[in-house]
Amino acid sequence: MEMNRRQFLTYLGTGTAALASLATGIPAFAADKGLSGKTADHLFGLEDKHKPAKVKFKPIQATNKDELVLPQGYKYDVVALYGDKINAKGDTFGFNADFTCFLPIEGSSEHGLLWVNHEYLGELEYYVTGYDALHADPKNNTRTSAQIEKYLYSLGGSIIEVKKQNGKWTLISDSKYGRRVSGLTKHTLTGPAAGSAAVGGAREVTGTFANCSGGVTLWNTILSCEENFDSVVADTKLKDETHYGWVVEVDPFDPNSVPKKHTALGRFSHENTAMTLAPNGQLVVYMGDDANDQYVYKYVSRGSYSKSTGKANARLLEEGTLYVANFGKGKWIALDYGKNEALQKAVDSTGKPLFTSQADVLVKCREAAKAVGATAMDRPEDLEVHPIDGSVFISLTNNSKHGNFYGQIVRLFPKDNNHAAEEFTFEIFAAGGPQSGFAAPDNLAFDSAGNLWVVTDISSSSMNSGIYKTFGNNGVFFIPTSGSDKGVAAQFASAPVGAEMTGPWFAPDEKTLFMSVQHPGENLESYEAPTSHWPKGGTSIALPGVVAITGF
Repeated sequence: MEMNRRQFLTYLGTGTAALASLATGIPAFAADKGLSGKTADHLFGLEDKHKPAKVKFKPIQATNKDELVLPQGYKYDVVALYGDKINAKGDTFGFNADFTCFLPIEGSSEHGLLWVNHEYLGELEYYVTGYDALHADPKNNTRTSAQIEKYLYSLGGSIIEVKKQNGKWTLISDSKYGRRVSGLTKHTLTGPAAGSAAVGGAREVTGTFANCSGGVTLWNTILSCEENFDSVVADTKLKDETHYGWVVEVDPFDPNSVPKKHTALGRFSHENTAMTLAPNGQLVVYMGDDANDQYVYKYVSRGSYSKSTGKANARLLEEGTLYVANFGKGKWIALDYGKNEALQKAVDSTGKPLFTSQADVLVKCREAAKAVGATAMDRPEDLEVHPIDGSVFISLTNNSKHGNFYGQIVRLFPKDNNHAAEEFTFEIFAAGGPQSGFAAPDNLAFDSAGNLWVVTDISSSSMNSGIYKTFGNNGVFFIPTSGSDKGVAAQFASAPVGAEMTGPWFAPDEKTLFMSVQHPGENLESYEAPTSHWPKGGTSIALPGVVAITGF
C-alpha cells in the first residue's frame, strides 16, 4: 500500500515532519508553524484522493527560444538581476546566480530572505570587470588589481529580502538583512584541517567563490558549496588554493555573523549538501564531487542533533566521520586516517606518503577516495533525500569519456533506512536520452508530495547541436517517484539561450518556485553580438538573475 504525504507526516509526528519537510526545500521552522501539512496538496490533487501524484500542467515542448518558457497558466517575476542594489549601503547582487533558498520571515510564504549563490564569470567576465576573457591568453593573466577586486566581489552569495506585493515578487533594495558574502569576505575555518600545515596554518581565510549549489541546515543557516575553485584562484592570482573547495555556513538573519568553512566535510568540487538524521539523531550530510570520475561522499557527525540547542548544532559539522561510496560493494568507506590503513600506506609517485594526518586526508579528498578504492562516478552533482521514504537521489550529469553522454539519476537505499549505516543498495531511477526527453541532469529538488524536479546542464557549447539538438535549451522537468508515471519526465520550463535554470526551491506553501537563470548568453563569439538578450529584450546585454515562478 502506498502512503500519501499527509498520512505519512501524521504518522511520523511533528518533529520528524519538520525534518521531512527540509528535503522539499522548506526550512524546519516553517514546518513547525504548521505549513508543512498544507503544501503540495493543491498541486497534485491530494486534498481528497489517496493516489500517487499526477502532473497537473500541460508539459511544454523543447525549444531554442531566447526566453524563459513556462506552461500555460504560469508566469515568472524577475526578482533580482546582476548589479541590483540589495541594501542601504549600496551592496549589489552578484553575477551568475545559482543555488537559491527561501527562508520565511515570521513563517510567511510571501515574505522572506533569499540566499543566492554566485558561481563564476567565465567568458562573460567582460561585462563585470572589462577584461576580455574571450580572447585573452590564459598563460598571460593581465588582470589589474581593480579588475580582480570586481571579479571577487561579484562571486560568493547574496542575501536579499523579497516580498510578494500586489501579486508580484519584488526585491527590498534597502533591506537591513541585505548582505554580500563574497570573494573578499573573511571566513573562519573549523574542524580538523583548521590551523594545520595542510592549509598553511590558517584559521581565517579570505573569500568564497565558485559557489554552485548548497542546502539549509536543521537550525536554519545556509550551507553554500565551493565547486570549481581552481580557475578562480588562477584568474585572481591567489596564493593558497587549499583555502577553497569547502562547504561554507552562513547565518542569513545575522548580518554581523562570520561565515564558517567546515573542513570536516572535505575539500573537493562540492555541488551541494543534503542533510538528514540517522535514527539515533546523528547528523548525516550527503555530497557529490562534480567532475568526471569523482566520488560520492557522506558525513556522519559524532554527536547527535538537538532541536533545543539551536544554532549551536553547527558544532556537529566540526567532529565526525567523512565516508566515500564504493558502489560495486554497496559500502561506505571511512576516510579516517587513524583507522584506515590504506590511507596510512598511500604514497605518491616518488614513494612519499600522501597523507600524514586527518587534515591531509580532508584537504586531499580526491586522492584519499582513490586510495581507499571508492567508485569513480560520472559527474555526481546534486544529491537529495526523498521526503517520504528517505532514499537518496543522485544526479550523474554525464561523462563522455565513458560514452555516457546523457547522464542518469541514481536512487540509493541506506541499509535498514539508517543514513548512518555503512551499507546500501541502489538502482538507476531514470536515464537521460531522447527516449526520456531530458539530458545532463543537474540540480534536484523534491516537492512535499515526493515528486522530483530536475534541471538540466547541457553545456552551452553543445546545446542545440549534434546529439543534443532535440533537447533544445536547458530545461526543468517534473518526474513522479511513485505511481504509474514513476520515472516519466514532463518538461516544465525551458531556459533562455545559453542559460541553465538552477537552484530550484519552493516557498513553504509551494505556490512559488524560486530559480536562477544562470549565464544567459554564454557561448558567444563577440561581445558586440550577444547571443541572448534576456530578460530585457531588444539589443540589451543578457543578465543573470533569480526569478519567482507562480501559477501552482
